[in-house]
Amino acid sequence: MATPRVAITPGEPAGIGPDIVLKAAQGQWQAELVAIADPGLLQERAALLGLPVTLLPLDLSAAPKVHKPGTLRVLPVSLAGSCRAGKLDPVNAPYVLATLQQAADGCLRRDFDAMVTAPVQKSVINDAGIAFTGHTEYLARATKTARVVMMLATPAMRVALATTHLPLASVPAAITRDLLLESLEILVHDLQRRFGLAIPRVAVLGLNPHAGEGGHMGREEIDTIIPVLDTLRARGMNLLGPLPADTAFNPKVLKQCDAVFAMYHDQGLPVLKYAGFGNAINITLGLPIIRTSVDHGTALDIAGSGKADVGSLEQALACAISMSAQGH
Repeated sequence: MATPRVAITPGEPAGIGPDIVLKAAQGQWQAELVAIADPGLLQERAALLGLPVTLLPLDLSAAPKVHKPGTLRVLPVSLAGSCRAGKLDPVNAPYVLATLQQAADGCLRRDFDAMVTAPVQKSVINDAGIAFTGHTEYLARATKTARVVMMLATPAMRVALATTHLPLASVPAAITRDLLLESLEILVHDLQRRFGLAIPRVAVLGLNPHAGEGGHMGREEIDTIIPVLDTLRARGMNLLGPLPADTAFNPKVLKQCDAVFAMYHDQGLPVLKYAGFGNAINITLGLPIIRTSVDHGTALDIAGSGKADVGSLEQALACAISMSAQGH
């Protein structure tokens, strides 16, 4: 099997993204790892952390080579200003987005087989006057994808979301028939295509407490969710629910499903992150490219200290490599 070439964006330069990328580069990987970053930033952070690293040029005309511990291939993108670990500077916000764009464009051209993203600081990008709600939404626009689905995963659990970064008050109006149909179709399709599951089993949560309790606690289940599930079941999908969210995350239910489909961000993700924080990853489904990410933030308070846990990035890399093996 051909060696995959995986692009890595270290995210916010003042955060732990560069730290964990450099830590991951110390390990063995059956892929060629390519950091899309400022080489000077990587060298400075490596020196600060006391990590040995040899930065290598990227040759896209050559076949990818299996990663050698202590090395890292680099596609250079220059910082706009200086960078100090733990100190945000809006001047570098365009740099962060430039690394994402380079990675996305490279995946679309098939220069890269997948991209893995370290955390960004949304606030500093917005402080720079650039509207930014998150990686998921940015990559949807960059790849001209009308609908994407955010899925977080641990080795034991997958949780996909109908809505992502919305205020809670906006969620009920966003739960439409079209949204649910398209999102569940994407989830099932990518579980088949990217994860090799022939007939994925999906547990779908209700929106309201007790999944609406027969309409006494809300009608979204009766008016929207149940009709969508009936439509998709008629197409051969294996869907369980709608289930009350407070009892869905138990071993008996989870044993029966390959993924849980939650209606909003904080309905499904607190359980997953409690169960697997540090080993959880974020996967964007529905894109024409493979994208995985860490499940944590920039941790500015420990950037450059050597205390950053590399576990989530290692899981994201392993998943991207595995998904690459399934093909495009």
